[in-house]
Amino acid sequence: MMRSEEERRELGGFLKACRARVDPGTLGLPVGRRRTPGLKREEVALAVGVSVSWYTWIEQGRDVRASPEVLERLARVLQLSDDERAYAFALSGYGVPLESPDETVTEGLRQLVLAMQPIPAYVRNTRFDILAWNPAIAELFVDYAQLAPHERNTLRLMFLYPPYRQLILNWEEMTRGLLASFRAAMAQAQDKAPFLALAEDIAAHSAEFRAWWPEHDVRRFDEGAKRLSHPTRGLLDLQYVALIPESRHDLSLVTYLPRT
Repeated sequence: MMRSEEERRELGGFLKACRARVDPGTLGLPVGRRRTPGLKREEVALAVGVSVSWYTWIEQGRDVRASPEVLERLARVLQLSDDERAYAFALSGYGVPLESPDETVTEGLRQLVLAMQPIPAYVRNTRFDILAWNPAIAELFVDYAQLAPHERNTLRLMFLYPPYRQLILNWEEMTRGLLASFRAAMAQAQDKAPFLALAEDIAAHSAEFRAWWPEHDVRRFDEGAKRLSHPTRGLLDLQYVALIPESRHDLSLVTYLPRT
């Protein structure tokens, strides 16, 4: 599978960020005084069993490709999580590509979302475009019908819609998690152009996005807690869950329930 220059650069930056966070002591290496945090390139190369120049080329985004066996060793040495390991494999061309973000929703899914009322629910694609919703979730967050279609995107709203910062008490935690999930989805997408366009647009208007994007955080973000300070309902402690329909792996059904 041919990989784009963007994918090679992304993998190199990701591995470099992961290398910087590894404690050398966990690999039995002397810690001492180091000019930079984490492992040196030479230490990673030695532990993985490759040449220093070859590993350097990987981090530089050159047109070289690690085998699955080398990636497995890299994952162990860099102490990658399951999500990060899958991300590295996807950027290396070994992941199963996800379908490109679609803007269509079946009538059955639309009816299901409406039938879940009063449980807040919406359907989104892998780029976090909101495609269908019920009145309960519109009342909870924002009336999506009043937004332009390109504005109905959870990532965009989290970064660029000011009321969300007052509404969502754990705004930074939620926004960082969503960004990490967005990066993971982009790596697996067949067509990365819609993801890159959204990232560039948000980066042009958000200092937080520009600061957090280079951190290369990658993780799943399909379940968790969200705390709201709602203007009419007061403090709300909610559990959100994202479920993927069997026949549409490019979509997620997101619901919110009170935490008990």
